[in-house]
Amino acid sequence: MNYPYMPKSTALWLIENTALTFEQIADFCGLHELEVKSIADAETYKIQPLNPILSGQLTREDIEKCESDESARLTLRGEIVAAQNKQNKRGVGYTPKLHRQNRLGGILWILKNYPELSDGQVARLMRSTNPTVASVRNKTHNSYSLIQIQSPIVLGLVSESAIHDAVAKAQKAANKPAKNKKKK
Repeated sequence: MNYPYMPKSTALWLIENTALTFEQIADFCGLHELEVKSIADAETYKIQPLNPILSGQLTREDIEKCESDESARLTLRGEIVAAQNKQNKRGVGYTPKLHRQNRLGGILWILKNYPELSDGQVARLMRSTNPTVASVRNKTHNSYSLIQIQSPIVLGLVSESAIHDAVAKAQKAANKPAKNKKKK
């Protein structure tokens, strides 16, 4: 399921500017209905509203259709879905500072769950360096004893599809016979 880029900001704008139900807004934004209700009940906002019409995620006609029929659901426009899918194939772009500290735990998680991946593949996936990955694999990293194993997918450091693509590439390379062997 594809959701808007900034779901809470979008939800806040939809609450303030439309007659949509909390359920419709929650379904569109990928939030729980109670979360949408708490955004609506808040008197001061820590977030800025984001107009989904100006950002190209919705059209005014979509909103009007859903306002008149409570069973109708909003969906992202096709161009936005295509852009999100393209972005997901490349992997995750920006890594928040909080999760960058967990990069070593993500590297260790990949090494334990996918040992067939080379150091270079893991380094590319995790946006790290080969020496760092090698030192984690060999348990010689300075802070190895402090590393907490955590899934990089859950942390948002790498997409699941990127890991699956790397594993498929590694398996294909392992099954490929060596071509440079000389016949006698």
